[in-house]
Amino acid sequence: MEYGPARTVVRLMLTNRLSVAYLVLVGVVIAKATVDSVHADEHGSDYAWLWPPLVTFPVFPLLSALGRTAWRTDTPDWFFIGTVVVSALLQSLALGALRHAVLARHRRSVRSC
Repeated sequence: MEYGPARTVVRLMLTNRLSVAYLVLVGVVIAKATVDSVHADEHGSDYAWLWPPLVTFPVFPLLSALGRTAWRTDTPDWFFIGTVVVSALLQSLALGALRHAVLARHRRSVRSC
């Protein structure tokens, strides 16, 4: 059965265990940052949001550079959260593609034996 490109991307991004585990980790970190920022004093709430960009690190700086280019120093909060979410989805796609490639190579090597 042949899948379309959009379905393949969604399948690689959301339906394998590795990608789902990574997205759950990012969701937990975002939820923890939200709770910590609500219950922290005015200076501690800034440090609560340090972890989501670190969890999505390789892609986050690239996407946030686009926001800094567009808005200079006044980047809106929704762009920060959107950048974290899009970074997590792109990395989830990369993890799914990596898992698919490793499993396909393993299947080929088992068949050749």
